[in-house]
Amino acid sequence: MAATQTEVITTPEAQTLREAIAIDQHPTRPSPLANTLTFAWRALLKIKHVPEQLFDVTLTPIIFTLMFTYLFGGAIAGDTTTYLQYLLPGILVQTVLIITVYTGFTLNTDITKGVFDRFRSLPIWRPAPIVGALMGDTVRYTIASVITVGLGLAIGFRPAGGVVGVLLAVALLLVFAFAISWIFTILGLVMRTPNAVMGVSMLVLMPLTFASNIFVDPDTMPSALRTWAEINPVSHLATAVRALMAGTATFDQIGWVLLASVLLTAVFAPITMHLYRTRN
Repeated sequence: MAATQTEVITTPEAQTLREAIAIDQHPTRPSPLANTLTFAWRALLKIKHVPEQLFDVTLTPIIFTLMFTYLFGGAIAGDTTTYLQYLLPGILVQTVLIITVYTGFTLNTDITKGVFDRFRSLPIWRPAPIVGALMGDTVRYTIASVITVGLGLAIGFRPAGGVVGVLLAVALLLVFAFAISWIFTILGLVMRTPNAVMGVSMLVLMPLTFASNIFVDPDTMPSALRTWAEINPVSHLATAVRALMAGTATFDQIGWVLLASVLLTAVFAPITMHLYRTRN
């Protein structure tokens, strides 16, 4: 038996195999940016293969814009055209923020399918799967923004800030959406099912979006609710988006949104990564 084993080991095929696996040069490990972009591309491929994911992106802005404009415009502002100038930037904010919950939803779906454990075993930059997914989701946010603004223009919205103002407003919104998405990645890591993630995420979003200045001026609210609406970061975001689209934005308005985005990322991103590393 020992002779047979020695004979097998010294065959030309075995020698070739030993030489192949003994190569000193190894492929260069991809950079953190390359890892992140790969997972961002994965997020886009998921949309390609499951186009039903775009239903919420396309239908939500249309439904909200038409419903609030024509149901409440006359009652709140006297006519729909006047109300649309105030409403559309707010609807844009609400639409994109609602879509951010799908970041946690899809992350939890990967966990329940076992994909999560495979990602953690790979020799890659550890935050890449989450950061890449967040970057990929910005495409969804952009699609929703284009649809919302396009519909608004079709029914009478006229931004005084022009194309530049609209583009800057959408860019600021994408920055804030990326930051707040970290909250929903946490929910995606701690909730047991994707449906639970969706339900809890909506409970977080409701007071942020509806108790804000998205639909009406806070001056018309009761004092306690008005106080919350005035400190609500979503109100500051809606104000900055309106101002950019109107061409009247100030440094303070934009600065508050950027500061809130930095704080959200600084607080919730480390929590997300801690949960990502330690989850069993």
